Amino acid sequence: MREYLKLFWAFIKVGGLTFGGGYAMLPILQRDIIEKYGWATEEEVMDYYAMAQCLPGIIMVNTSAFIGRKLKGIKGGIVAAVGSTVPSLVIITLIAMFLSAFTHYSVVQDAFAGVRVCVVILIVNAVVKLWKSAMVDWKCFFLIFLPICALSLFTDVSPVLLVVAAAVAGVAISVISSKCAGRGEEARGG
Repeated sequence: MREYLKLFWAFIKVGGLTFGGGYAMLPILQRDIIEKYGWATEEEVMDYYAMAQCLPGIIMVNTSAFIGRKLKGIKGGIVAAVGSTVPSLVIITLIAMFLSAFTHYSVVQDAFAGVRVCVVILIVNAVVKLWKSAMVDWKCFFLIFLPICALSLFTDVSPVLLVVAAAVAGVAISVISSKCAGRGEEARGG
């Protein structure tokens, strides 16, 4: 039971500190789930995050469920997902009750402007950390990153299709690379 409570509280923290969408959760996951608790590696979190983007629902909840399931099975997935949603439900309920009376105040508008700037910084920080772990070689950069980036910037292709295309490209590159490596070894040995 203690492990489930620890999981629940860890994801309450993730849910309570994630402002600005799913990308903003990455630095928190990096610090707490990967570095502090060691519950997942950076690669695992990135894989969970990528899968969560492809699924319906909230990225934070999906990612939390994947990590919780890895640790404690289905019950762990449920505990982590619920933990990540509790802060949002409480905060949104309170804001809905009181904010409409205060939105016209400049201090409230200024606070929201400041939060938006902070969210951009958190996203940039997450991108830098993702970049370091994702760009493992030139093939990733030229054969996956650049084409997917171009499609994302210059077309209206669905992000789901982009993620699927990147996954297919990753598998194809791996298969082709291993076949080429196998042929190289055969040529040297024969």
